[in-house]
Amino acid sequence: MMSGVCEAGCDEAGRGCLAGPVFAAAVVLPDDFEHPWLNDSKQLSERRRNELRAVIESSALAWCVAMVDNHEIDGINILNASILAMHKALDGLDVKPRHILVDGNRFKPYHDVPYVTVVKGDGKYGNIAAASILAKTHRDEYMCKLHDEYPQYGWNVNKGYPTVDHRNAIRQYGPTPYHRMSFKLLDNQLTLF
Repeated sequence: MMSGVCEAGCDEAGRGCLAGPVFAAAVVLPDDFEHPWLNDSKQLSERRRNELRAVIESSALAWCVAMVDNHEIDGINILNASILAMHKALDGLDVKPRHILVDGNRFKPYHDVPYVTVVKGDGKYGNIAAASILAKTHRDEYMCKLHDEYPQYGWNVNKGYPTVDHRNAIRQYGPTPYHRMSFKLLDNQLTLF
């Protein structure tokens, strides 16, 4: 974090999923925030992510989580949808950042706020790691709710990622209204239609 500058970290979750929205978070942490577990959400157990979520949400100077649904993903593509979700999360911050750190290598200007993209930034910067954790835990929670509606797809376990079980369920039951139809849902896409 740039000392003395209100800096937001941004990250997304669910970019590679076959179903559900993409979620993004923006987090502004205090300059002195530290936690021994703070790391890329993919490196943490589900229990630790959920515990850290509560710590981040109570300690952050500002945080916001936003999503872009599968229909909009299909309309504008997943990269644009991920960036749009990050912009929406930034829009929702109570504190307006003066600098933005973004996980990855692609972003679009957000108003006139300077930004830097950082590949694997969620393992290098606390505010990006915090955004990674919030985006992942909020998305996982959302997919568990969708699982209640469509339990045969196992979204409480695979969270919409392209696992063998998820693809087999698509093959058996067909796509749901939450599937991303612009994605390759099966190895032989033509079998869906």
